[in-house]
Amino acid sequence: MSPGRHLTLMLLTLGALAVPAHAATIQIVMENLAVSPAEVSAKVGDTIEWINKDILAHTATAKNGDFDVTIAPKKTVTSVLGKAGTVEYYCRYHPNMKAVLKIAP
Repeated sequence: MSPGRHLTLMLLTLGALAVPAHAATIQIVMENLAVSPAEVSAKVGDTIEWINKDILAHTATAKNGDFDVTIAPKKTVTSVLGKAGTVEYYCRYHPNMKAVLKIAP
């Protein structure tokens, strides 16, 4: 194999290793004053689609302060996860609506 071809193959291999995995989009639904699913596993960089199917506004408020998303009735809001950890969250308007996000690096 010629030195130029060897270098090209090496660069292509390194480039393939450097390509990050595609981020996922995860749907979390708020309906009938409940969060579904109540526990979600995700990764940093994933997008959460907060879907409110109720006629009332809801929030996704992290107990540790990492996020506070307000979702109007019959609307969808998206946010990207930026930090790893286990985050318990709830609706400020309806505190019985609770769930957990487990975010891997």
